[in-house]
Amino acid sequence: MTRLVTSGRSGDFAEHVVNPPVWRASTHLYPDCAALREGVKLNKDGNFFYGRRGAPTQWALAEALTELEPGAEGTVLYPSGVAAIVGALLAVLRAGDVLLVTDNAYDPTRNAAMGLLKRFGVEHRFVDPLDHGAFEEAFCERTKAVMLECPGSLTMEVCDIPALAGIARDKGAVSLIDNTWATALGFAAIKHGCDIVITALTKHVGGHSDLMMGAASAGERWYRRLRQTSQQLGHVVSPDDAALALRGLRTMGVRLKQETESALAIAHWLEDRDEVAHVLCPMLPGSPGHDLWTRDFTGGCGLFSFVMSGRDDAARCRLIDALELFGIGYSWGGFESLALPFDVEPVRSKMAWPKAGWGVEDRYAIRLSIGLEDCGDLIADLDQAFAAMNQG
Repeated sequence: MTRLVTSGRSGDFAEHVVNPPVWRASTHLYPDCAALREGVKLNKDGNFFYGRRGAPTQWALAEALTELEPGAEGTVLYPSGVAAIVGALLAVLRAGDVLLVTDNAYDPTRNAAMGLLKRFGVEHRFVDPLDHGAFEEAFCERTKAVMLECPGSLTMEVCDIPALAGIARDKGAVSLIDNTWATALGFAAIKHGCDIVITALTKHVGGHSDLMMGAASAGERWYRRLRQTSQQLGHVVSPDDAALALRGLRTMGVRLKQETESALAIAHWLEDRDEVAHVLCPMLPGSPGHDLWTRDFTGGCGLFSFVMSGRDDAARCRLIDALELFGIGYSWGGFESLALPFDVEPVRSKMAWPKAGWGVEDRYAIRLSIGLEDCGDLIADLDQAFAAMNQG
């Protein structure tokens, strides 16, 4: 908690104020030609050059995120989480390379591999992150990067990140991870073997559903490559959004703590519902992957899923439509609770759904993002929504 409050406040630009001011400027002025020519040589945060390379507000945010990520040399900011994913992948891949993508990755990550990167000559292969043998066999001499995510998007599988990152390292490949679910507070990705850690700041860091932003942090070698590629792509975030992200960062710890506590209580409650076949929540004792989660993670969040028992899509929609406190929408990690229906089959290539041992009807799922509302009120809302579904 202390790091969240004090990080990103070391520069001269933060002196004497709690919050760095919002520096809006595209043009940075030099006192003379000598300073102008010298400025070109110093490509680092803290050096005024031009607005596209940021200014004190963005530098403070990047510094704070770096301080929170053990092992990181620096952090690059992007205008969205997807921009951070694609920007990081472009920094480590070139035409002819092979990229391995975990089959349960965020759908836009899959789309980037199948679309933009494919057009640029990068071959992609989806892999089951739970099958270490198949994961290792998927490598070839052209495999240059592995895109990981834990827990898996939507279905919340927990994979052994240190083992997978170790295999990638032994094969000479860069390991990247989307760590948005846990953030650096809940999972120290670089310390667990990953080379580049990506976070959608839109979610927990922003925390108030009012900004779009992403970040990628890395050790010295890959941070320089990330920075160079981002600048060549023209990525920049607005100082106003950077200020909002800094504000959200200060309270992220207490929000995550409350949201995790409520999510666990709701997950336990859902376990006892006849309408629920499976609760997909790695924080829940006895759930698949819980042992790995306990071993590697120091925190969680309010995002998890559950699978309906023998219901169809119409029943699922009746349930969601009857909710009063849960909004219906994409994204998550804000102060408000959300519910989202999802179907897995269209976004899986290697991992079977329904899973082995499940009933064939156990396929209709709902993702919940638990916010800061009273937990008892959220459970009561779910209870009345189940009743409405059953009456239909």
